[in-house]
Amino acid sequence: MTTEQLLETWDINNRINLYLLDAVAPAHLKDTNATKGRNVGEQFAHLHNVRLMWLKVSAPDLMKKLAKIEKDDAAKKDLLRKSLAASAEAIRSLLRKSLESDGKIKGFKPHAGAFLGYLISHESHHRGQIMLALKHSGHAGDKKIQYGMWEWGVR
Repeated sequence: MTTEQLLETWDINNRINLYLLDAVAPAHLKDTNATKGRNVGEQFAHLHNVRLMWLKVSAPDLMKKLAKIEKDDAAKKDLLRKSLAASAEAIRSLLRKSLESDGKIKGFKPHAGAFLGYLISHESHHRGQIMLALKHSGHAGDKKIQYGMWEWGVR
């Protein structure tokens, strides 16, 4: 697998996140799961904030112009979209740098490929949490969105 293929995999994952975010009505960003926890907007903010956590450890120079999304701002759809796009680009740069050098991510073992898998697994888990919170709140995503998140060949 080439560096470009791995980076495209990351890009697709982020486009799926944005696809889901775009499908959520702004008023539904405050929807929560039946068991409480983070609301929908806070789940999206968490994705961004975890990316920042990894950047702080492994490549703080890539955090310029990136800011954590605070809980009070997690219902701002435009901020979520802008932040997710920016942090995805920073993670892409981190992955490229690593894949084109020693294949290591500072603070993560074993290697950049596993780091990519970790990030995608983490973000996929939270997409499921988002879908569940929407469903429990009576705002389940339509079938187009539910199936569209799995159409990696067109996202």
